Amino acid sequence: MPPVIDLEAERQEILRHYRRLLRTAKPYLHDGDTKLIKKAFNQSLEAHKDMRRKSGEPYILHPLAVAQIAVEEIGLGTTSIVAALLHDVVEDTPTELSDIERDFGPKVARIIDGLTKISGVFEYGSSEQAENFRKMLLTLSEDVRVILIKLADRLHNMRTLDSMPRHKQLKIASETIYLYAPLAHRLGLYAIKTELEDLHLKYTDTEVYAELKGKVKQSQSARNRFIKEFVHPIDEELKAQGFHYEIKGRPKSIYSILKKMRKQNVTFEEVYDLFAIRVILDVPPEQEKAACWQVYSIVTDFYQPNPDRLRDWVSTPKANGYESLHTTVMSHPGQWVEVQIRSRRMDDIAEKGYAAHWKYKDTGSLQPESTLEAWVNRVREMLETNNSSALEFMDEFRQNLFVKEVYTFTPKGKLVILPDKATALDFAFDIHTHIGLHCLGAKVNQKLEPFSYQLRNGDQVEILTSHKQKPTPEWLNYVITSKAKTRIKDFLRDDKRAKADDGKFIYEKRLELIGVENTPENFQRVLAYFNVPHAQDFYYRLAMGQLDGREIRDSLFKTSTAARPGSVLERKAFDHEVQKIRGVRADMLVVGERTDKFNHSLARCCNPIPGDDVFGFETETGLIIHRTSCPRAVDLMSNYGNRIVRAKWTDQLELAFLAGIRLKGSDRVGIVNDVTRIISTSLKVNMRSITVDSNDGFFEGQIMVFVNDTDHLNKLIQRLSKVNGVLQVERFDS
Repeated sequence: MPPVIDLEAERQEILRHYRRLLRTAKPYLHDGDTKLIKKAFNQSLEAHKDMRRKSGEPYILHPLAVAQIAVEEIGLGTTSIVAALLHDVVEDTPTELSDIERDFGPKVARIIDGLTKISGVFEYGSSEQAENFRKMLLTLSEDVRVILIKLADRLHNMRTLDSMPRHKQLKIASETIYLYAPLAHRLGLYAIKTELEDLHLKYTDTEVYAELKGKVKQSQSARNRFIKEFVHPIDEELKAQGFHYEIKGRPKSIYSILKKMRKQNVTFEEVYDLFAIRVILDVPPEQEKAACWQVYSIVTDFYQPNPDRLRDWVSTPKANGYESLHTTVMSHPGQWVEVQIRSRRMDDIAEKGYAAHWKYKDTGSLQPESTLEAWVNRVREMLETNNSSALEFMDEFRQNLFVKEVYTFTPKGKLVILPDKATALDFAFDIHTHIGLHCLGAKVNQKLEPFSYQLRNGDQVEILTSHKQKPTPEWLNYVITSKAKTRIKDFLRDDKRAKADDGKFIYEKRLELIGVENTPENFQRVLAYFNVPHAQDFYYRLAMGQLDGREIRDSLFKTSTAARPGSVLERKAFDHEVQKIRGVRADMLVVGERTDKFNHSLARCCNPIPGDDVFGFETETGLIIHRTSCPRAVDLMSNYGNRIVRAKWTDQLELAFLAGIRLKGSDRVGIVNDVTRIISTSLKVNMRSITVDSNDGFFEGQIMVFVNDTDHLNKLIQRLSKVNGVLQVERFDS
């Protein structure tokens, strides 16, 4: 029997949340704002009135919670509250974007558009998640609030993940660690980043999380006693010198403790900096820097500092705008303690990141082009010029999120901040695309260096150029920034296209000379003769002199290699052959609710064995079984959540590994029979599926086979490459 719902109690709860939101937002509101928020609340309440969350509570509590996080934890204002209240309305209800624009204006509509998932069908090999991430990130170039509200939405979803089924928990937690935690870090939202990381750990590695949480709790009273004793002399001295301040002891997050344990290969008890002491000063902006160093001097009067652990982000803030002075000192019981010294403004920016920047911008204490703004502008540029696939784009974007910086200077002393491990060539592209494309090398600190030189903090770099210099494919190995990669790829693509046009002209002239008609069939014969799979490759190599055009003679077109078009496509003829050799063994996994539909194989990246916690990943050729702790799990669940299937072990059976083989060649009658015979008879290999496509006398086939190991697979590839008409055989990942 379904539980009885007390509608009046629910109504009171909704109102309580709504009033709390208004109370929190009150200091930031201007005239008419309350009216607008009320209108948005009523519209959202009406739109979601028949909807409930997985936990059973009214759906409206979710938008209210997101708006609350946006105000209270990120520090956003009215536009964001309205957008947060309405963020699911377009996606989940009949309301259109045009209705939102009419009622609340273009800004709110644009933010909600950025938060609405793309619907529709994606080509295979693309990823719905990646496309949606990309769409959301593209709005970063218009309005950063899209990302900030998305982070608030994600934080609330993670806090209420308990009511979700296990496979959904894994998918959502993986997306979080893949994109949202790094984004929060990059936008300076330290508190949100930390909580997202801890919640990810809670749902993906529950036992480890619970164990560490217990240990942190156990050591709490001893820690508090230690902090009290440590702070006492500093406290006395700060009072004596007339400072207004607050001192906090902050434990490290569970996720960062675990990361440290794994990185340094130590136990929980051996992690020395389980907490940090934070001194927050109330001083006017113009005195901040001097005051921080004064407090540093006081701390180091009492405790010996570790000279290698001084971090000065007050003079040069991090790229996400983080400012603070960190030092690690030796306490009297012989334990290292990290002390962070910062002003109230710096602490606000460290906790609330991007939104706090704007708050302080109005007071004029933030320089107009802060490092964080410079980063957002750099991302904007990257987003607007990137034309790679959504997955490549995501990969590049993530690489730009979680990196340390290297601080370098131009010959005139302008600071250029680049990602750690950036090269002189990255520096050149950062200055200007034209300089990058013609870069010969660099003078680093007056010394000549190649453009592959890895930059170090404090390097002064002068780029040397030549108008004769042009990028080559090798240049991609010497750059790590997205801007440099994109510009080099663009140049190479345009260059290859131009060269291929020249090659096409050479080919056509050659055919004219020997009196042969330029038909698709004749062209396929030429490709097969030179063993080149793609037209553009052929033209390019011809233009570059890698292929000799004089080898194209009329005798090449007189051989009787022509086959009936589409001979390979007569599937019924070889269906029987495939059926005969398709020995897939009995079930050993219970998979989702659709067991009968799936052939499955074990992922080579994590080699699951019976008993492991696993999930299935749906591919064209069947299911691949991964461990939930697989290094690729986060990536797969984030980008392809819709292809994740629940799985668990039921019985122990040995399994061969599934591998894919791709064949290309010139079409002829009977080629499929030759291929299937080699697979089924000479090597006793089980074949799971075969697909073959033929076009203009050229064929391409994909075969999935069960093999015992790579040696077995290589032998099979060697045999297949000897079949008459097969030009190329290669392994591919399914």
